[in-house]
Amino acid sequence: MRDSSSTLSSLIIDTDAGVDDAIAILMALTHPRTQVVGITTVKGNVDVDKVTDNVCLILDQTNSDIPVYKGCDRPLFAAPVNADGIHGSDGLGGVAANYLPSRRKPEPEHAALAMMRLAREHSGNFTLLTLGPLTNLALAVRLNPDFVKHVPRLVVMGGAIEAHGNVTPSAEYNIFADPEAASIVFEAGFPEIWLVSWETALKYPLLWDQFDRLASQATPNGKFFKDITAFTAQALRERFGLPGLLMPDPLAAAVALKSQIVMEAPYLPVSVVTNGNQARGMTSVDWMNQTGEPANVHVVTALDDTSVFEMLGSALG
Repeated sequence: MRDSSSTLSSLIIDTDAGVDDAIAILMALTHPRTQVVGITTVKGNVDVDKVTDNVCLILDQTNSDIPVYKGCDRPLFAAPVNADGIHGSDGLGGVAANYLPSRRKPEPEHAALAMMRLAREHSGNFTLLTLGPLTNLALAVRLNPDFVKHVPRLVVMGGAIEAHGNVTPSAEYNIFADPEAASIVFEAGFPEIWLVSWETALKYPLLWDQFDRLASQATPNGKFFKDITAFTAQALRERFGLPGLLMPDPLAAAVALKSQIVMEAPYLPVSVVTNGNQARGMTSVDWMNQTGEPANVHVVTALDDTSVFEMLGSALG
């Protein structure tokens, strides 16, 4: 996406709609130069039915008329996992029941098929942003290998690029939840992949004083932000003693919406380990060109965090 463009850039979002996904979606829906043309859902933080309900609820909060496509309800091969200890049993911090149930219904088309169709329709002028496990995307690749040619830019939130895992000692949640899918995606030959990792999210938390200011806004989006983040914020503050709210998905959304915020992103060979016990789901980054494999991923290591938080503030205001 280029802010200098005089036309709207298109964005497709694939999500497992937890708390930080919801914030990322708010950022995309309120960005002035972006048109979200479809949202696909996948099993990740919670079950895919809850994920789909959450997306519909987010769209209700923003009065956004965007088609939603339900996708895979399980990983390709891995045993299903969930993250309700961080995101709440409903994926939205346990507050979804406090809002009116959405009357929206997902489209009948499967998420992977919708991705393929939307990529053809918007070929050359869109970004695909993935915020959860890569199951839907891997399925689209396998159904149609030419799919990758229609995706000019793929932004992925996932991976532990320094083996600082958040679900095992070496694996990040989105990749660990479906390592086979992630392996397929990184090996598929997408023209441009930008990876926003767990370690990058650890570098740029929303500090608690910043968080408190944003959560105090009396706007509809500000109130929604305060409601859905309360459970996660308490866990990060009290259980883990972190300096702020971690926002991996909003950071990835910011990269998708405004490429200029990327300050450092070395182009490196990246693959995913799919076997073993401790190593399964590890994102293997060849920092020193030891494998001789061609580079395939722009590994985002530094961002203009001031711009990111300005974008978040605009979304909530």
